[in-house]
Amino acid sequence: MHQIKRIIELYQEGRSIWETKRLTGLSRNTVREYLRRIKSSGLSPGQLLALDEESLIPFMYADTFEQGHGGRKVDARYQTIEKDLDRYCSELSRRGVTRQLLWEEYRKEYPEGYGYSQFCGYLRQHNQKDQAVMHFTHQAGEQLQVDFAGDKSGYVDISTGEWIACEVLVCVMPYSNYMYVEALRSQKQEDFIGGLTNALQYLQGVPSCIKCDNMKTAVIRANRYEPQFTEAMEHVAAHYGTTILTARVRKPRDKPSVEKGVDLTYKRIYAPLREQIFHSLEQLNAAFLKQLELFNARSFKNKVGCRKQWFESDEKPKLKDLPSMPYEIKHVTYSKVQRNYHVILGTDRHQYSVPFTLIGKRLKIIYTTLTVEVYHDLKRVALHARNYKKNDYTTLAEHMPLNHQHINEQRGWNGDYFEQQASMIGESTLQVIRRVLESKIFYQQTYNSCLGILRLGKQYGKDRLEAACLRVLTAPLVNYGMVANILKRNLDKVPITEPISPVPRHEQIRGADLYQ
Repeated sequence: MHQIKRIIELYQEGRSIWETKRLTGLSRNTVREYLRRIKSSGLSPGQLLALDEESLIPFMYADTFEQGHGGRKVDARYQTIEKDLDRYCSELSRRGVTRQLLWEEYRKEYPEGYGYSQFCGYLRQHNQKDQAVMHFTHQAGEQLQVDFAGDKSGYVDISTGEWIACEVLVCVMPYSNYMYVEALRSQKQEDFIGGLTNALQYLQGVPSCIKCDNMKTAVIRANRYEPQFTEAMEHVAAHYGTTILTARVRKPRDKPSVEKGVDLTYKRIYAPLREQIFHSLEQLNAAFLKQLELFNARSFKNKVGCRKQWFESDEKPKLKDLPSMPYEIKHVTYSKVQRNYHVILGTDRHQYSVPFTLIGKRLKIIYTTLTVEVYHDLKRVALHARNYKKNDYTTLAEHMPLNHQHINEQRGWNGDYFEQQASMIGESTLQVIRRVLESKIFYQQTYNSCLGILRLGKQYGKDRLEAACLRVLTAPLVNYGMVANILKRNLDKVPITEPISPVPRHEQIRGADLYQ
């Protein structure tokens, strides 16, 4: 306004447009426009200068819709489109309605109207009036915002080579922007609540409220004022002494901190791990946690400190204490014990072993995200870590009949196992076992011989077995029968009159290599 008054003073002094431009620093067209307004005001320069700023405004400022730059009138076509802008913007929210369609309808009604680019420009300008955003000041420890990342992560099942896609839960404390990220098997209720429980354990406290969107695992019926939560979520809130809130439907700005947190998850966790391949959910989450710790300790760009520092100094002291035990969803089902002494958990199509004496019985199964418990007549008969691999088995050796245990034991044999058992008896026994293992092309053909030799130690004692093995080392070929014959005839007790040593190798002894 002081520049306008300066222009009026210079005009009163009779200065030219060029001089006024030089003295005020304004453009020539701007000076000309204000001089035009001074002349058309109907008042003298002295009368205009006597007015206060508020009274001077109507004379010096024109409505931007009525006048353009340099005093030129705005195109009259704007008046025809202005009255319909609200309707056009409303129509855009309807399914299938596009700007192109609205413009075509507009041109049918006004053939001399604006072109497509100007039409879209006025729509965009009108829409900006409704796009103002409000800044919220979050209180320390007040809220935890949670959401799932749109892009999934995953790992490769090492047994099948299959890519297992995982949902990624992102949790953010808005005050400090402190984050927690975890990969989950799915968005199902038990996985989501398990991830939420882990997030609270990571924070080592409970905020006043937890805000999520209207996901089916948490909300039965979405409502802006009174959403209806699932029973499990109500139990979670009661267990931790917190409140569950939801954002409005299709209003991501109701939880902007976690929306930004999802983007940061892609940049700070996904991207650094993009070249790594993981073979289990545990490996994946261990890598996530390592990157998360680095990110939370990363300094802010425009603020002093980091997320971890802000959280621990301002938010953590204001969190509620965690309950003594974390919340777990427990499911109950029943299954009949099959002839293979396993029960089937139908949810995962996975089979778990129980004592074989219960074949044919109907047992009660109580399972959580981590464990599977099997009960018979109120007594727990089996406890397993939960396995999500479909059509697979989890079997404990103690649940098998004795003959099955023996077969299972044989399937686990290898050369290292027999050498380890022999080394616990003595050096001579170890040498004999090694020579037996080397006597066949396929190790599996020698396992029974090795097993028989080692069992002789149980029958005759380790000392006698070691002595018998010492006496067969001079033979060109050793086997179970030779060792057993020495022990049976008590030849291991006969004193050794000459030092026993292997036959020295020399040119006149032919080896196996000459018969190839």
